[in-house]
Amino acid sequence: MLTLTENASTIVKAITEQTSSADSAGLRFSPNVAGGQGLDVAPVEAPEPGDQVVEEGGAKVYLEETAAVALGEQVLDAAVDESGTVQFSIAPQNGATVAG
Repeated sequence: MLTLTENASTIVKAITEQTSSADSAGLRFSPNVAGGQGLDVAPVEAPEPGDQVVEEGGAKVYLEETAAVALGEQVLDAAVDESGTVQFSIAPQNGATVAG
């Protein structure tokens, strides 16, 4: 199952608090709707039916079924660059880094 770093938890919580006051609000990862590689990430009020729920450090991440398979046994990290843009990265739980 996907795990979150402390940075990722903090950033996910900050994003969801800025976009919703719902207790169930979180970030949802789903396949890219444009058909490209990668995943779309969007703040949502609640998970959709069938979503896998990952909660760490008060942060909620919802994974659409395909995203849950792609992100299984991975670690989600996040950082904010100098321009204020959030950058997510995914790495295998064994420690090797893979850009996301």
